[in-house]
Amino acid sequence: MLTAYDAKWGTQAEIARRFGVSRKCLLDLRRRRRLTGSIGPKAHGGGHPAAFAGTKLERLRQLVREDPGITLEELRQRTGVHCSLAAVHHALVRLDLRLKKRRSMRPNKPGPTE
Repeated sequence: MLTAYDAKWGTQAEIARRFGVSRKCLLDLRRRRRLTGSIGPKAHGGGHPAAFAGTKLERLRQLVREDPGITLEELRQRTGVHCSLAAVHHALVRLDLRLKKRRSMRPNKPGPTE
């Protein structure tokens, strides 16, 4: 699209219409190329850092290895990390660990009746 603009294949409106974009899109691409030298996407802005990384992640692995029946809440308390239970779960998924279901829990469905 910018090649067509640089080659003056038409007005901004005509070039935008030819490529199925708005004139604003063409202007934004020109501005990005002028400021950064590239029309590639912007870098990722970051995001929220993981609650468990490095030694905290290894501590989590150790706790699950010692007690496979430990709950997410107990893991959160024993590691001392201030986070949500979902963050604990996501860390376990990253470690490819699954918590063992406790055998003392009731089954989800009742057995066959006689």
